[in-house]
Amino acid sequence: MRLDLLKILNEERAARRATVLITDTANGEQRLVRGSDIDGDPLADLLSDALRMGKSRSVEHEGRNLFLTVQAPPARILCVGAVHISQALAPMARQTDFDVIVLDPRTAFATPERFPNVELLAEWPEDALHRIKLDRYTAVCLLTHDPKIDDPALIAALKADCFYIGALGSRKTHAKRLERMRENGFGDNSLSRIHAPIGLDIGSVSPAEIAVSILGEIITALRKKPLRVEKAA
Repeated sequence: MRLDLLKILNEERAARRATVLITDTANGEQRLVRGSDIDGDPLADLLSDALRMGKSRSVEHEGRNLFLTVQAPPARILCVGAVHISQALAPMARQTDFDVIVLDPRTAFATPERFPNVELLAEWPEDALHRIKLDRYTAVCLLTHDPKIDDPALIAALKADCFYIGALGSRKTHAKRLERMRENGFGDNSLSRIHAPIGLDIGSVSPAEIAVSILGEIITALRKKPLRVEKAA
């Protein structure tokens, strides 16, 4: 591999940005496409599919055999709220290869005993999120029912390019949440990114069932190929 390409790969990896290295298997020619540049690339559909699945693969394009080497950051889930749902969600998410962060300033809830083997931040979102650096490979789940904790994290998630934002609460609770976000300057396009009530509608009742519905919705958001109308929107 050319040293200039290797340097870019390392820089993008350190910054949690995705890339795809394209290698012509016939002549060894290579070029690198950053995740942010894929939409304008002649191989946009092939690159998007490979990046969406997070897997390197061989493809054929216009009679050429190409190998796509995918470099994608580990997807992660930020649970805002060290609640029962988070306790159920964290081990499930780790089983499906997500990194998990649990954030809650309430030290009675945010304890290692309740969240073993999970990155645990007993801090206010305003103090922690500048270090976490939300990005397009981060899913954010707002689970406290407390605007003082949820809202700062929601504002940060809406400003970032998170691939999923979900919020716990009834439709009435969500309507009030939207009012507060509009007061913070967010329009309908941004607010439409919020999945609320959080999780797939599977009739879940217990914290574990709700966690299953949330994880299913997150995986759908990460892996499902968007419809043309969704891409246009």
